[in-house]
Amino acid sequence: MPQFSVDPDIAKAKTISKDFYINQRHFDDARELIFAPTWQFIGTTDLVKEPGDCYPITLLNGYLNEPLLLTRDKDGQLHCLSNVCTHRGNLMVYEPCRNNQLRCKYHGRLFDLDGQFRSMPEFKEVENFPSEEDNLKQLPLFQWGKLLFTSLQGARKAGSESVDENNPTPTAIPEAIPAETMFSEMINRVGWLPMDKIQYRPDLSSDYMVKANWALYCENYLEGFHIPFVHASLNAVLDFGEYTTEVYKYSNLQLGIGKKGDSCFELPANSPDFGKQVSAYYFWVFPNMMFNFYPWGLSFNLVQPLDVDTCKVSFLSFVYDESKIGTGAGSGLDTVEHEDEEVVQMVQKGIRSRFYEHGRYSVKHEKGTHHFHSLIASFMR
Repeated sequence: MPQFSVDPDIAKAKTISKDFYINQRHFDDARELIFAPTWQFIGTTDLVKEPGDCYPITLLNGYLNEPLLLTRDKDGQLHCLSNVCTHRGNLMVYEPCRNNQLRCKYHGRLFDLDGQFRSMPEFKEVENFPSEEDNLKQLPLFQWGKLLFTSLQGARKAGSESVDENNPTPTAIPEAIPAETMFSEMINRVGWLPMDKIQYRPDLSSDYMVKANWALYCENYLEGFHIPFVHASLNAVLDFGEYTTEVYKYSNLQLGIGKKGDSCFELPANSPDFGKQVSAYYFWVFPNMMFNFYPWGLSFNLVQPLDVDTCKVSFLSFVYDESKIGTGAGSGLDTVEHEDEEVVQMVQKGIRSRFYEHGRYSVKHEKGTHHFHSLIASFMR
């Protein structure tokens, strides 16, 4: 029997059971059932600009806790590797560095920057050595502009295909969701943006600790229903009557239409939105990534589960038009976050009530939330 079910007819459906947000077992199950087969943001190409650059990463620190390593080899190819030595499990790279090869600091096992095993001291007598299992596992990489993503499902043997920045189309990954299935609608819609020129701005970026389940934070993002009631400043620049939601297989788009005179995109003639006063594209990609495109750049929100009732939300700002910072729907993001934070933290407390089990959906405004709950139910089997 499935753990959860959501009626596909939004007019008849009840929201997913509150147990998903408060039960430790479901929180633990989601690691492998939801997060392992999906794609996660791991940084930008600026972390490994030059041949030999190595950058260690912990994927979803505090939840998945998977040690990974970004490298750029001598030919300029990018790789995402397991950062764990295949001898005794030591971390290969402790901090960002530049090397010609990877040598374990524990017993000296040596690898190329694509993870291929090269040598090991004092191992002449070992039979059937080396084998493919002695290579560092190579994970799939998907690149869009400077943004990099990986999935724990579909890890390959070292030496297999890497990312060519001139042709970054990913290979479909066995037993994993192909990246193009998750990202194609977003890329097709706003691919005209200069994603290869974005600059990360730590001074405009922040982390927020939120006392709520990660999914509550996501579903709050997935509907504009609350904007007039929670976000006075945002409501002042968006035309709520024109606010729409488009649902795709593993993602959705909320299209923010600005009021007359507000900061809006200069859309190319081939855009399906040409002629509209678009002030924001709010894209969400399952399960925990939010891509907020404004005329000044991208505010990327990563929701990181920490505990059944705690998550960390990182607001990462990438700028491509400095002159438009602080204008329109993309201004006052810190205020908007605190308003959302207050609401979802109160919901986390409220759903523990013995008098609450399910809610219903607004057919007009909560298509995104219904879609999200349906995906959770399909993955949690």
